[in-house]
Amino acid sequence: MATFSISRRIRWKGTMTDRVIDVCRMFGLTADRLTDRYCDHTCRLEINPGDIVYITGASGSGKSILFNELQQCIPGSDRIDLAQIDLPTDKTLIDCVEGDLLMGLRLLSIAGLNDCFCILNQPSRLSAGQQYRFRLAMALAAQKKYVFADEFCSDLDRITALVIAQRLREFAKRTRTAFILASSHRDILLDLAPDVLVIRDFTAPPQVVYKKTRRV
Repeated sequence: MATFSISRRIRWKGTMTDRVIDVCRMFGLTADRLTDRYCDHTCRLEINPGDIVYITGASGSGKSILFNELQQCIPGSDRIDLAQIDLPTDKTLIDCVEGDLLMGLRLLSIAGLNDCFCILNQPSRLSAGQQYRFRLAMALAAQKKYVFADEFCSDLDRITALVIAQRLREFAKRTRTAFILASSHRDILLDLAPDVLVIRDFTAPPQVVYKKTRRV
């Protein structure tokens, strides 16, 4: 088990212009209260191999801040972020996945890419949703200890998102790969069954919920 402590507070750092003061008056907000306001992004996470960590909350609540802070706690050699995976213009999908052909097809299938014409296409020519799934497949193929995916399946149709969530759950347990995912969508929680659920809102520090009791 690995334990990660995240502690970051972001204060309001704007300039007190006449317009800012006028808006404060409109909402009954004093200048002192505005300048003293901060967002608390402090939490402690215990992550086992094979765990799925799901950070969720409304848009703008600070999910990505927690996501990025946690990523910085892990050595670069042990992690991969979907956002950093390139889209080749000179290879087909199946040629991008190194190693055994059947394993490559299996990884693409886990990511929801099992159409023949899609597999034989170039990543740069895919739709945005297909490109996201290609990056997911490449992340699985990288065999890192931690896979990071912000806006997890956010732009996919919800049926596809549910299928991928379930397959990812099975992959995590089979390979003991830990996934750190972030999204405002909660309709996939039942199929994803995260081991660590981090709930973020605007008014309180992150709430961490474990599926099972953790022991350090």
